[in-house]
Amino acid sequence: MQALVIRRNITRSGISQSKTDGIKCPSSVSLNIFIGNGFNLGKIDLFFTEEGFELDGISVVTKGGLLGGGGGAALGALAGYLIGKDAKGTAIGAAVGAAVGTGAGVIIGKKMDKAKAAAEAVKNAQVESIKDANGLQAVKVTFDSGILFATNKSDLNAAAKTSLQKFATDVLNVNKDMDVTIVGHTDNTGTDAINNPLSERRAQSVEAYLKSCGVSASQIRSVGGAGSSQPVADNSTAAGRQQNRRVEVFLYASKAMIEAAEREAGQ
Repeated sequence: MQALVIRRNITRSGISQSKTDGIKCPSSVSLNIFIGNGFNLGKIDLFFTEEGFELDGISVVTKGGLLGGGGGAALGALAGYLIGKDAKGTAIGAAVGAAVGTGAGVIIGKKMDKAKAAAEAVKNAQVESIKDANGLQAVKVTFDSGILFATNKSDLNAAAKTSLQKFATDVLNVNKDMDVTIVGHTDNTGTDAINNPLSERRAQSVEAYLKSCGVSASQIRSVGGAGSSQPVADNSTAAGRQQNRRVEVFLYASKAMIEAAEREAGQ
């Protein structure tokens, strides 16, 4: 399978090396993103930080940072971010670099159906099936921030912990071959300077509690805050703003899960 390749200041395909040399944190850099044999996602501007990167108004914290010893895993998280975006702009999808066969897709779909059914039993969780960047079935679980947190706070309340405990126990811990992305969102009340870090802190609070419930740190591929940049409802109404204040947890097939399904399907 072909891997995602990140190159600096390169505008053509067919070059196999990956370069991130010369990037210092924090700094901004323009990258051309290629997948597999020269499919070009186009030029993007990234802002690198010690913990990860900022893209499309979202701050993403990656394990070990984007550079240095943890660079490989971090670039994998960046790959997952870039390759898959659902209709609301959130990144989902393992970097596999090749089309996944129909048989493997059916096997993965059945596993996702079971995960979705388990998530639907979690109080205060809104659950829906979506497609990831590989065209595979995935699951999006949305928690209303008003249920999880007090106004302008990022500390989980007791009811939130009860729901997240069940979510961790009944969903994530029994589906360890599914990757997870967590994204916090706000309404448009207040400024980006307030909303962006608040949404990120809330996503990080959910991540921390899920890990305290036994979820593996390696299963959570990326955690970020989108602020008010990805509304799902009308911010001009109180009901709409409530819907926009949320934390989304995405479950999607990991590379290992895809490879196992392909072996099972004989592909």
